[in-house]
Amino acid sequence: MGGLARGGHAPVLITFMMGSSAIIIGVMIDSLNGLMHLFGVLCWMMSAFFVNFWRDPDRRIPSDEGILVSPADGHVMFVRRERATGRRPSQDESTSELLEVDELTGPWYPEALPDPLSFATEQRFEPVTDGTKHPNDVFRIAIFMSPLDVHVNRSPCAAIVERMEHRTGQGRRRGPFLSATKKESEHNERVRTVLLSEENLRVEICQISGALARTIIPWTSIGENLRRGQRYGMIRLGSRVDVRVPAQVFEPVVESAESGNPQLPKGQFVQAGSSILCRKIR
Repeated sequence: MGGLARGGHAPVLITFMMGSSAIIIGVMIDSLNGLMHLFGVLCWMMSAFFVNFWRDPDRRIPSDEGILVSPADGHVMFVRRERATGRRPSQDESTSELLEVDELTGPWYPEALPDPLSFATEQRFEPVTDGTKHPNDVFRIAIFMSPLDVHVNRSPCAAIVERMEHRTGQGRRRGPFLSATKKESEHNERVRTVLLSEENLRVEICQISGALARTIIPWTSIGENLRRGQRYGMIRLGSRVDVRVPAQVFEPVVESAESGNPQLPKGQFVQAGSSILCRKIR
């Protein structure tokens, strides 16, 4: 049922009651030259902002076969074909001479997983620019969520949560917090979730903090079954969500800000649970 997302009721009620109390005190006792009224109105405005931010509307979930729906509300920043070129090192590989360490992104072992589409650990992907295709390629779809968008995230397909991984980012205690509109923001604080669909296909979703976001809140855990469009978490304030899908299986059907369409300078706007991101290739 639509309404407020988990955790939103307390801040909405607290700020509303503070504002109401200030107005009553200002009318019945002393307005302090109007300061109590001003404080009350500001509290009401903050309560209205919290209502807007924590809103969680019901969505009509498409029933088409062979589709993936959007996990987030927002504009599609880019759609890119990528290929894995490295992975996070294992304990044994962490002392290897082959190890590559980047100041922003951290350590990488310069080989992809034997099965890159298993998404067993975080991998380093690079855009495919030469036009060649490989069975292990993925499509990455990045969705930017502004502070005014709904921030509840939904599952793109019926699946089981196979893996969840939290990374704090590089540089600061809780990540660089670069603007979510920047490519480098993919290494901000993030939660990587791997879903195994009913058709035994894997989809990787990465919830990424933005310049204002400070909290990623998963509502599910490993082993849980999700329905298509089911709520599974949220990110507070501006942020972004990246989705990676096997390029041999799925074809994106959305336009990004990089498509050059003058009517969609920010990219196509999609809604979590109801907008179709990809269709299976027949």
